[in-house]
Amino acid sequence: MPITTIPPQDADKAMAKGATLVDIRGADEHAREHIAGAIHVPLTRLNELPKVAGPIIFHCKSGMRTQANEAALQAAAASVPCHILEGGLDGWRAAGLPTRLDRKQPLEIMRQVQMAAGGLVLLGVLLGFLVAPVFFSLSAFVGAGLMMAGATGWCGMAKLLQLMPWNRPFPGA
Repeated sequence: MPITTIPPQDADKAMAKGATLVDIRGADEHAREHIAGAIHVPLTRLNELPKVAGPIIFHCKSGMRTQANEAALQAAAASVPCHILEGGLDGWRAAGLPTRLDRKQPLEIMRQVQMAAGGLVLLGVLLGFLVAPVFFSLSAFVGAGLMMAGATGWCGMAKLLQLMPWNRPFPGA
């Protein structure tokens, strides 16, 4: 049975009737903001999806990740009817439906990477023009790192940022 998309309002009604909403985003994304009642099963751990009786609605941030992994989601759902939340969490929020936002959680790692990379590129360009052209190499280094991350799926900057104190759980938490 093919996966169909479902608008946020219809997904909300389906959940009220027993459908299971599954958040496939990373742990950092889910901790920062999620839909109440959604179970968290990251895309990398779909094999741990619990067995459910009713339909399953998968969601990510924008709907792109769920659509790109449609075959894996369908396989994980087995014979249960499944849907993709149209627009993901962003679509849910845009429809005026509530989410749980925890501003005490750090920004998602990929947003931190984007901010750090953008800042380093800008710094390299500014220093290249204002101090010495050798600083343009900083921008080139960051650009090469981003290209490598896109090509391989491994991001050294993300790994480094995950080690930062603001991304570690507090003792006793």
